[in-house]
Amino acid sequence: MRHCFEELEFDLPSALLNQLVQLFEEMPEGSLDAATVQGIDDAQGVYQLFFNGTLVYIGKTDAQAGLRARLLRHAIRIRSRRNLSHDTIGFKAVRVFVFTAMDLEELLIRHYKASPTPPTWNLSGFGSNDPGRNRDHTVLKAGHFDKSYPIDLELPVSLVAQNGEASAADVLAQLKGQLDYNIRFEGAPGKPKSPHPDLIAATVQLKSTDDTVLNILRRVKAALGPDWQITALPGYVIVYCESTNYKEGIKIESM
Repeated sequence: MRHCFEELEFDLPSALLNQLVQLFEEMPEGSLDAATVQGIDDAQGVYQLFFNGTLVYIGKTDAQAGLRARLLRHAIRIRSRRNLSHDTIGFKAVRVFVFTAMDLEELLIRHYKASPTPPTWNLSGFGSNDPGRNRDHTVLKAGHFDKSYPIDLELPVSLVAQNGEASAADVLAQLKGQLDYNIRFEGAPGKPKSPHPDLIAATVQLKSTDDTVLNILRRVKAALGPDWQITALPGYVIVYCESTNYKEGIKIESM
């Protein structure tokens, strides 16, 4: 028998999670390439990435960085890595009009972590930003995304230069603008966001403005001289005035 006052406790997160899981299960995978992703609304939502048909990553977007922009970024990231190709990566994306995408991401990760196929890339560093100078000596564990899929130094890039010359600072800045992985270089004393004076003063001789990342970094090293070191770490490149051995790093020498 009902009364004039009753209580209703509705588990909205669980209900929404169940609907999302069912919807994802019914959806086909799309190919993570620019042509497919361009047809998606740049809106708030959640998405899944698949590697050879296996769920590996769950992500979210908001109004500032929508689904299209985020998925395009992931497509570029895959292009910038060895051992990965577009034809092995698929995605599913759902625009969400209610609730918060952040809560949904956490709910989905928690749900799939308990499944037979947990999203392994969520736990391996995929999508993370540059960890900073203090982490350059970190030895990555087996299975870490950067260790399994290190950066590709053989990617072709195209630079802008006058008469085949440009400062090392300009070359490195242009590389950063074309690559998904970071190229971090030493800043000016007291002004870490500005290039070091040596990088501005050094002139890089470019045999061609169309070349691979590796060949261009070799020419930057030649311009900087022996006091500077360029190191390719699994997930990014660092350029500093130093002489240091990194367990996970490869020194790039002059051509």
